[in-house]
Formats: sequence, structure tokens, C-alpha cells
Amino acid sequence: MKKMVCLLLIDTSTKVCSLALSVDGKPVFVRVSLDEASHASLLGVFAWEAVEYARTNHLKIDAVAVSAGPGSYTGLRIGISEAKGLCYGLGIPLIAVPTPKILASAYLALASNVSLGGQEARFLCPMIDARRMEVYTALYDSGLNEIHPVQSEIIVEDSYKEYLDEDVVVFFGDGSDKCRMILQSPNALFVKNVYPHAKAMIRLAEKAFEKCEFVDVAYFEPFYLKEFQATVAKNKVLTSL
Repeated sequence: MKKMVCLLLIDTSTKVCSLALSVDGKPVFVRVSLDEASHASLLGVFAWEAVEYARTNHLKIDAVAVSAGPGSYTGLRIGISEAKGLCYGLGIPLIAVPTPKILASAYLALASNVSLGGQEARFLCPMIDARRMEVYTALYDSGLNEIHPVQSEIIVEDSYKEYLDEDVVVFFGDGSDKCRMILQSPNALFVKNVYPHAKAMIRLAEKAFEKCEFVDVAYFEPFYLKEFQATVAKNKVLTSL
């Protein structure tokens, strides 16, 4: 008989802080906060509640899955630190899932409620805001097979032209709004209010678990794509006299 699989899933890669507990592919416990400043204070509470839920319901958590990036530098550090702590404390493995793929999975979960004007999307393009006209992005087909790897890209008029000339491309995520006026192809469709979250990780994490695709708990680092750049408030800048 197939063993029941229980996973604890964490995503703090964007302004959304989310955690879920799944059993055999179905969410049984979900916590979500849209308050961008709350990740550090809430994630530990969500994790404690999830572990208590598992204990109360006699569930053994088999692995922790975490959004690996790219995304918010601080958010990724918070999520991955919490995930590692849980793995060490519970003695279980760690699964890392690329954030753009989680975002694409979240879109597919909503797709049945999204009108595409009678068109079927062949290409899915999740976009995470990386400031100015830059986005973290990737390209997938409707089966979440990777067509173009995760990258940091500055969007211009010719971006994705070879794909837009061929078929419909759906753009979504918090980085897609600023690209709407630049990508003018009739095959470019933009969908609002899609964001990565822990519940959208379930299918991806379960596949990784089945294949034993784990990362090293001690040495795994977030996938930043570019170096963190700290900014200094103008009123904190010292000028020479």
C-alpha cells in the first residue's frame, strides 16, 4: 500500500507570506498573509500552528518544501531559514521549488476561471518584479515543462517576440503590470492577481519528493539571480561640508 505523504510548504518570496500542510496532494492546513512587513513575525507562528495541527491529527511530516527564488531578498532569507530550522528540528529533508514555477502553478489553479477570449495559452510567463523595467521570469508550457530557464530580464518591445509570433503567451505576477504597455502583441494576454503561494507548491513538491529530489539542508542558499543592493534613506546620507 502506498505510504501517505505529508508535506509542509513555505513561500515568502514576494509580499505574500504563506504556509500550507498537505496530505497526499490535498491541503489540510493553510495560512496566508498579504502584509508585506509581516513575514518575520508571522511565519514562525504559522509553522508552530502547522506542526501542532500535524501532531493533533497524528500526521508525520515527511519533508519541508520552500520557495527557492528568485524574489525578495529578505523574504527568501526568512522562508528558507524557517524551512531549515524545521528540517533540523524534525529530522526531515528539504525540497526547493523555483518561485516562477510556483507562480505558474498558481496561475493554472485559477485558469479555469480566467477568460482568454476563446484562446488557449500555449506559453505561460510568470513575472516577479525586480525593480525598474527588470523582472525575474521564465517560460513554461501548460504542463509546466520549462521552455526557457529562470532569468533576470529587462523588458523591451521585442521581448518574447519569437513566442508571441507563434502563439498566445499569458503574462502574470507582480512584474507583469509594468510590461503591459510595452508588449503590444495581440497574442500577449495579461492576467492580474496571480501570486506565488504555498498551496500552489503542493503538486510540484510531491513530484520532487517522489523522485527524492532534496537539497542539502546545511548548504542550500536562495536563488537570488542578482546581488542584494542595500539602499540608504536620503536623510541618513552624510555630506561633506
